[in-house]
Amino acid sequence: MPPEWAPHQCTWISWPHNRDSWPGKFEPVEPVMARFVGVLSATELVRINVLDAAHEAHVRAHLEGVATAANVRFHHFPTNDAWCRDHGAIFVSRAGADAPLLALDFGFNAWGGKYPPFDRDNAIPPQMAEALGVPCRSIDMILEGGSIEVNGAGALMTTENCLLNPNRNPTMGRDGIEAALKANLGVNHVMWLGDGIVGDDTDGHIDDITRFVAEDTVVTMIEGDAGDENHAPLAENRERLDTLRLADGRPLNVVELSMPRPVCFNGDRLPASHANFYIGNQVVIVPVFNDPVDAPNLARLRDLFPGRDVVGIDCTDVVLGLGAFHCLTQQVPAA
Repeated sequence: MPPEWAPHQCTWISWPHNRDSWPGKFEPVEPVMARFVGVLSATELVRINVLDAAHEAHVRAHLEGVATAANVRFHHFPTNDAWCRDHGAIFVSRAGADAPLLALDFGFNAWGGKYPPFDRDNAIPPQMAEALGVPCRSIDMILEGGSIEVNGAGALMTTENCLLNPNRNPTMGRDGIEAALKANLGVNHVMWLGDGIVGDDTDGHIDDITRFVAEDTVVTMIEGDAGDENHAPLAENRERLDTLRLADGRPLNVVELSMPRPVCFNGDRLPASHANFYIGNQVVIVPVFNDPVDAPNLARLRDLFPGRDVVGIDCTDVVLGLGAFHCLTQQVPAA
């Protein structure tokens, strides 16, 4: 599996339409998505799953004058929800193969059966593969793309709270899960963190806490307020990062990002995190929350991505759906 910063042939998204995911606050979501597509489509192709022709016309109206039309393609692949990182195909490259790109169709059960129905989401990967003209392999394992991070050099990072949760693959165990990840994603070293952040209904996806930004470098979220409920799990993950080693024995370079102040809706804490950024070919799009730590976190990411524009887009409304830009995207590597 290539790292996210490797060249893409396109980025795939599923346009938001499920109002239950943004109860009472759906209207602000689509303009944010339009801005996201506008920024990304300026430099790479964006493929968008929509429900049907009427939904395509609706989305086109949101994108008119915002996105680069020549870099947008629509697919009438109906979904249950918008989280393409988790229900979309995961793509791996195969050097020397007749088909250098392979789509992996892992099972999807809506984060442990939390949000039925999810049949349409689970059917998306082979449709993506067919549209691209690449082979697709079905794998008897539940896996969401947001639960894994790869460095493109053999290492994969994930969390125990998610991948060892019995609501995903109760019969596999840690050894079985590691073996399946190595066999299907071409990695040779699995690195485990612990728990995710408060409000994350995915049982602790890695893409809200720690992200590879280079072969030996990660950014990780830190909560400095010892009284905040995110402080202890993030501190424990930070300690683990100091002990983890790459397969060749090298330690990780760890860059800390500060958690924003709590973002809440109707008294519920939402999983607001600057780590849920998306790395495009020429841009890094970062969720921001009108918070004092927005600017310093963006500055740190600019230092880490000197060849890309780092753009912050307010996700205060989007995160009510319990995700942000990384959750809403899936990259397709260049063949």
